[in-house]
Amino acid sequence: MFKALVVQKNEAGETSAAIEDVSVDRLPEGDVIVAVEYSTVNYKDGLCLGSGGGLVRTYPHVPGVDFAGVVESSDDPRFTPGDRVVLNGWRVGENRWGGYAEKARVKADWLVKLPEAITTRQAMAVGTAGYTSMLSVIALENHGLTPDKGPVLVTGAAGGVGSVATAILANLGYEVAGVTGRPETADYLKSLGVSQIVPRDEINETVKRPLETETWAGCIDAVGGPMLARVLGQIKYGGSVAAVGLAGGANLPASVVPFLLRGVNLLGIDSVMRPIEDRVEAWNRLATDLPMDKLEAMIQPATLADLPRLGADILKGQVQGRVVVDVHA
Repeated sequence: MFKALVVQKNEAGETSAAIEDVSVDRLPEGDVIVAVEYSTVNYKDGLCLGSGGGLVRTYPHVPGVDFAGVVESSDDPRFTPGDRVVLNGWRVGENRWGGYAEKARVKADWLVKLPEAITTRQAMAVGTAGYTSMLSVIALENHGLTPDKGPVLVTGAAGGVGSVATAILANLGYEVAGVTGRPETADYLKSLGVSQIVPRDEINETVKRPLETETWAGCIDAVGGPMLARVLGQIKYGGSVAAVGLAGGANLPASVVPFLLRGVNLLGIDSVMRPIEDRVEAWNRLATDLPMDKLEAMIQPATLADLPRLGADILKGQVQGRVVVDVHA
């Protein structure tokens, strides 16, 4: 038996979450059983802890799209007991049981061995948010971004993706401008390496002009919606935007003019179904490019019992930095 945070749905369609003792035979099929040590909280987790957001297919359900831990048993030769591993995405925590439990059983293809320099706790301080940030930086670099090209904009800078993206970019020598709607986070953002704070209200509405002054060499955007449309018109010639989220909406009220006249690139960043070689590259880069002291400053510790509250908070945009859930606490 092991402990898990289980979400139930009643006949009226209402959900509730509680910590339960669960037997191993209830775990989904898979090649590897992992003794989970830490998990984290993403926007998707907030949905799965509440209404389900259309992500959860069956109940009872154990959310948690990320986890890190140690292999307990494996039917796959690539993994042996004692290996430290991390899982991000693959619809785990959505349509199958995830990381809000002391054990998880998954397919071996979904696991990545952690670099020696990253602990399981640090891996969940990174989580899908930070791993996606690293994928975004790599994509921007592959499309020509270098520190000498000019400032890089990070939207939703105080959130999980934005916090890690800011720390990585600043560590690599980029000038970082951070967009936030929470003035009280200014000191936090500056501690991560932001050199310019951009109030959300200044950039959150579209304008009639499809092109504005060339301002940003690149952008990591976790907001989408009108803000992304506005940013596209401010990107320098040949620059790129890595689109990683839709906190501001899924619609894009934009013009094609920035693409046609300035050669701007809009790069879609998927982390859920990413090929294994991209995942390994991202985690290896995180081990070298993310300052661990900055990562530590982002951490908000939590337990399984805290998750229903934190799930509601993240849906309201009220979670700063990275939540690290000790599943045994």
